[in-house]
Amino acid sequence: MNSDNSQIIIEDLAHIWHPCTQMKDHETLPLIPISRGEGVYLYDFDDKSYIDAISSWWVNIFGHVNPHISNRIKEQLESLEHVLLAGFTHKPAVDLAKKLVEITPKGLDKLFFADNGSSAVEVALKMSFHYHKNRGESRPLFLSLSNSYHGETIGALSVGDVELYKETYAPLLISCIQTPVPKEQTKESAEEAIVELEKILEERGEEISAFIIEPLVQGAGYMHMYHPIYITLAKRACEKHGVHLIADEIMVGFGRTGTMFACEQADITPDFMTLSKGLTGGYLPLAVVMTTDEVYSAFYCDYGEHKAFLHSHSYTGNPLACASALATLELFEASDVIGENRKKSSYILEKVEKFKSLPNVKEVRQTGMITAIELRGYEPEERIGLKVYQYGLDNGVLLRPLGHIIYFMPPYIISNEQIDKMIDTAYDAIVRL
Repeated sequence: MNSDNSQIIIEDLAHIWHPCTQMKDHETLPLIPISRGEGVYLYDFDDKSYIDAISSWWVNIFGHVNPHISNRIKEQLESLEHVLLAGFTHKPAVDLAKKLVEITPKGLDKLFFADNGSSAVEVALKMSFHYHKNRGESRPLFLSLSNSYHGETIGALSVGDVELYKETYAPLLISCIQTPVPKEQTKESAEEAIVELEKILEERGEEISAFIIEPLVQGAGYMHMYHPIYITLAKRACEKHGVHLIADEIMVGFGRTGTMFACEQADITPDFMTLSKGLTGGYLPLAVVMTTDEVYSAFYCDYGEHKAFLHSHSYTGNPLACASALATLELFEASDVIGENRKKSSYILEKVEKFKSLPNVKEVRQTGMITAIELRGYEPEERIGLKVYQYGLDNGVLLRPLGHIIYFMPPYIISNEQIDKMIDTAYDAIVRL
């Protein structure tokens, strides 16, 4: 390790508290200082390259330092870097809003800006509760799927169900109950789970503001996957009881599941759709909440009626972030990204077939450009994910397993040769466990 790497590590550990990290691990597990990125690769100060197999927490969908996105941000920087969005507006925000209304499911005609995924979830929850309040209803309860994850701010944490994240903060959380997620990706599992959902809605529907789901894939919930028919039937059940459906597409949106948005596979329009991560191609923090004219109209009133939605962020609708989002969407328009993704996901599925013969592999599953390898026979204290992570770094691939789940969520620009390297490295790591 050269002196640049070493000095950065020393100064980092003196001051920075890293996310989702037990900092004591870094007494033995070195940090990796990154000097630059290009395409699917990250480079450290020794110029060692790492294939970013997880799109840097699922955001860099078109790779690092994409020329088109970079240039659009540079152009925007020359005219306007930021302005408040209360009483003011600007063209990047307007253009982005128009484009998102055009490409999201029909009926999502209004957009509220936030600056990260957890904040977008908070906005959707507050909007739903406030909508019912404005209509004279008290619905203090939210419903979510078992094994779900929606972020780490208090409201978002409340509607999640991954104990690792929320157990410590249980006394602080808002009221939420869970309904079982479908056990498998089969249609039969989805239909079984709907029966349980309908029971809860029948018993407590009048108390519930909204049902929030991660469509098709539960990200931090160990990449659990389920059939789209569940979403179709869930929307129908929610409508019957006046309960909003919030589709949290923060991870799965923008082509990750084989369609632009996961909800398309269920042929439904949710009442709210939260979007972030891939929205800006991984360049800048930005999130949006898409909703309907019906929801918007419940807040439209004369001053003094206390129905307005009073929620804000200082960087709401930031022009630079909006410019990066517009550039990202232009890349989808410039070529058949979704079609190419389907070819690559088929190639990945073919390549991971060999994992099924390993005795420590329980299951291989895939939805679009998300592929997961579930291991078995290990206890949490063995920290097998950390071992796979370290082996990956040693061999030039950034893998960041979720416990016993090794997954691939690479940038869409990845080549077959790079896919081979990514998968073969993970395979070798699992063989060596």
